[in-house]
Amino acid sequence: MRETRNLEFKQSVSNTFLKTVSAFANYEGGTILFGVDDQGIAVGLDDPIQTCLDIENKINDSITPQPPYSLEVNDENATVRLIVRPGNAKPYLYRSKAYKRNDSATIEVDSVELTRLILAGRNLTFDQLPANSQDLTFAKLGDEVKAKVGVSTFDGDTLKTLGLYSEQGGYNNAAALLADVNDFPGIDMAQFGATISIIRRRLTSAGKSVLQEYEDAIRLFRECYRYEEVAGATRQFVTLLPEEAFREAIANAIAHRTWDVPAHIRVSMFDDCIEVASPGGLPAGISGQEYLNDTVSIRRNPALASVLYRLGIIETFGTGIHRIREAYEKSLTKPRFSITENSITVTLPVVETDMGLTSDQQTVYDLLSSVVSQPSSALLPHVDFSRSKLNNILRELIALGLVQSEGRGRGVKYRRA
Repeated sequence: MRETRNLEFKQSVSNTFLKTVSAFANYEGGTILFGVDDQGIAVGLDDPIQTCLDIENKINDSITPQPPYSLEVNDENATVRLIVRPGNAKPYLYRSKAYKRNDSATIEVDSVELTRLILAGRNLTFDQLPANSQDLTFAKLGDEVKAKVGVSTFDGDTLKTLGLYSEQGGYNNAAALLADVNDFPGIDMAQFGATISIIRRRLTSAGKSVLQEYEDAIRLFRECYRYEEVAGATRQFVTLLPEEAFREAIANAIAHRTWDVPAHIRVSMFDDCIEVASPGGLPAGISGQEYLNDTVSIRRNPALASVLYRLGIIETFGTGIHRIREAYEKSLTKPRFSITENSITVTLPVVETDMGLTSDQQTVYDLLSSVVSQPSSALLPHVDFSRSKLNNILRELIALGLVQSEGRGRGVKYRRA
C-alpha cells in the first residue's frame, strides 16, 4: 500500500496533517491513516482514543470553516482512520491558506485556484460571474439562435431566457464569450509539415464569439483534411479523419475548458493526426476513468454549455468521449486521450484501413508519429508486452516499409515512414 492523491499515512499526530485535511475538504475528499509508516505498514499508536481527541481538537481549532469528517479506531492494529469528505462551504483554510493534493503531496493553491474554490463555495462558476465589459453586441449569436432555435426575434428577453443577462448582474462571462467582440483567449491552430519546425498554415481565432471561433476551426480542418476525388463523372469529398470527431473535440474544449486562465485552446495538425489541447484538467469531483468512460458529467461552464446545447453544438449529458470513439468504429487507428492536472489533450488519428498487420503490430504503429521520432522506451509503457518483443515488432514494421529508424544504439528513435 502506498500514499495516493486520496490517501496519506502518519505515524503520529502533528500539525502537518491539517494541510491535507484542508486539501481533502476542498476537493475530492480522502483518508489519513494514523499509526502507519511511510511504507503503509501499521506500527500502531500508544493510545488511539486519545489520538482521536487530539485530531478532533486540532481540526476544530485550526480549520475554518469546520470540514465534514469522521474518525474510526481499528482495535486490531491500534490505528486511527480519519475520513475527510468534500465540503460545500469552500474554501477550507488552515492558517488562512487553502491547500490541494498534487499526486501524493499537499501544496498551497494559487490565487486563481483560490478564486475557484470561493466560487464553488458560493455555488457559482466563472461563466456565471458579471462580465468585465457590459458593452456587448450579439450579431453572431442572434443569427444562430434564429436559425437553430426557431425564434423570430432576438432581444434582451432572449438573452435573459438563455441565462446570459440579469437585471441585478447585467451580462455574465458566458455572454461575453458569445459576444461578437471580447477579451478572452480563443483557438490557436497550426498545420505542420514534415517536422514541427515547418508550419504550413497558422490561424489564431480569438477575441470574437466562441461560435465564430468554432466555425473558424471547422473551416481550417476542411482545408487541411478534406479533398475532392473524381470518380468517373462524379465528384465526392474525401475526409482523412472523421469531421464529427473533430467537431466534438473542439466543442468540448470550448464548453469545458477553464476560461479564467489566458491560454488558447491549441490545435496541432499533422499529416497523421490532430491534437486538440484544452486548458484546464478535469473538474473537481470526476476521475480520469469516469471521464474516459463517460459515466459522470460535470459542467465547468454551465451557462455557456446550456447555450451551446440549445444550438445543437454539444450534448447535455457526458457523451463526448463516446461520440468521438464511435466516429472511429470502423477505423484501425483509434483516438487517444491524455489527462494532466492542467490540460486535456485529444488525439485524432487519420483513419486507416487494414494494412494486414497483427494486433500487436497495429498497436505499436498507432503509437508512432510521422513527425516526432520516439525511442522505444517512450512506447514501452503503452504496450502490454516485453521490451524485446517491442523491439522485434519495430524491426518488422521497418521491414514492411511502414516505420523508419533514426540514430544508432541506445539513441535510436522511430517514426512512421
